[in-house]
Amino acid sequence: MADWRENLPEMEAGEVWLVGAGPGDPGLLTLHAANALSQADVIVHDALVNADCLKLARPGALLEYAGKRGGKPSPKQRDISLRLVELARAGQRVLRLKGGDPFVFGRGGEEALTLVEHHIRFRIVPGVTAGIGGLAYAGIPVTHRDTNHTVTFLTGHDASGLVPDRVDWDGVARGSQVIVMYMAMKHIATITSRLIGAGRKPDEPLAFVTDASMPGQNVLETTLERAAEDVAKSGLRPPAIVVVGQVVRLRPALDWMGAAAGRVLTPDPLGNRAETQKDSA
Repeated sequence: MADWRENLPEMEAGEVWLVGAGPGDPGLLTLHAANALSQADVIVHDALVNADCLKLARPGALLEYAGKRGGKPSPKQRDISLRLVELARAGQRVLRLKGGDPFVFGRGGEEALTLVEHHIRFRIVPGVTAGIGGLAYAGIPVTHRDTNHTVTFLTGHDASGLVPDRVDWDGVARGSQVIVMYMAMKHIATITSRLIGAGRKPDEPLAFVTDASMPGQNVLETTLERAAEDVAKSGLRPPAIVVVGQVVRLRPALDWMGAAAGRVLTPDPLGNRAETQKDSA
């Protein structure tokens, strides 16, 4: 069997690849991502990139940490972007490795625009975003025909660290059956209050997923009205993915990781078996 890299692109000197590493599990790296890791001279990586992914780097590659974590000293985004330019101009093959997908709340667009500004060649390699892949590992689908035909992805804080005012919370509450939130744990009390105030039912299911797709993954199932209290009691810490909607009710049937550990799955969590049998009769 031919080497898997045979037909994949080569990184060129002075080029930057902006690559998504997925939510954590190294198995969710794309072939393009693994190919980049095997070639790059310098890997500029985020805090959320699993260390096991970095073990795939070619021998001798330089690893540069550029993580940004809320409430902790972090490099400025402009400095990170200009560092990519500096490395490329020095003739390095540069891999900018980001957790999830670089274009989904990952500031990949900002970095790419800086590269364009400075005439640096680049490639975008999408990754599995935590709002989809992380929830799948928790046994929660973002869409299911018995629960929703819409889903909204949003961030729980803006550049200042506050709940984003640009989000039309009333519109989201009314128009989206499922809401998936990144970086929302810190402000969950404010966010759930706004959603309930806009008409969402207080007992609507909500789940937090931390360390998504990793061995230490934790899932907390609760409701909109109890979310802030329950997560405070749980001791869970960000980063987390938060999902609101009836899809959370599917977890007792679809928690495949739990089943591997001995959990008995529930075949009909939505109570639709009778309707299905009636329709097929």
